[in-house]
Amino acid sequence: MASKKKDGGRGQRDLKVKVKTARGRKTSSTRWLQRQLNDPYVAEAKRQGLRSRSAFKLMQMDDQHGFLTPGASVVDLGAAPGGWSEVAAKRVHSVEGEGKVVAIDIHDIEPIAGVTFLHADFYDEDAPDRLKEALGGPADVVMSDMAAHATGHRKTDHLKIIALCEIALDFACDVLKPGGVFVAKVLQGGTEHELLAQMRQFFRSVSHVKPDASRADSAELYVLAKDFRGGGEA
Repeated sequence: MASKKKDGGRGQRDLKVKVKTARGRKTSSTRWLQRQLNDPYVAEAKRQGLRSRSAFKLMQMDDQHGFLTPGASVVDLGAAPGGWSEVAAKRVHSVEGEGKVVAIDIHDIEPIAGVTFLHADFYDEDAPDRLKEALGGPADVVMSDMAAHATGHRKTDHLKIIALCEIALDFACDVLKPGGVFVAKVLQGGTEHELLAQMRQFFRSVSHVKPDASRADSAELYVLAKDFRGGGEA
């Protein structure tokens, strides 16, 4: 029995893929690659034919909070490679013509059934108007998985992603219908609490969410704001 346990333990360890540090590859890149190869969500995304593991983050948040309802109009900011738009299109039934999904990203993506995609920088002066035109009316949900390029300096990276969230919030407050939902990526670092306070002026329910698919060792969080007050009500 002891021998079987020992062999079984070794067998379990052998299931984990190890990546050797190749010449010219940084240690951090090797760690990232090893983490990807051993990430069950990466494997499951491939198995299901999904565009990214981040799709599971949106699925889990929606499973818990139920904001992607059939017939809803959704805006996806920072959509590439399209994982969130893909999930939203299925859940709001945009392929069937019930709901609508409009997405934007500075990086191009392969077409997604039921999604209107704008290949543009959200910071472009005309981007908000182009999104509104494509939307054709108020939105039920504005979601943002936008992230700035990492500098490696935690405080700087935190401030950059908070700035992205703030501009996404401004847009959300401009296009959401009363009762609408805003969800966006942030990083732990302190000033996200100031952002929550700002959001509470416009939404009746505001909270942090960390879906299971968001890696436990990551500073990544999402802010979920529900029940938009609308009409400038504070």
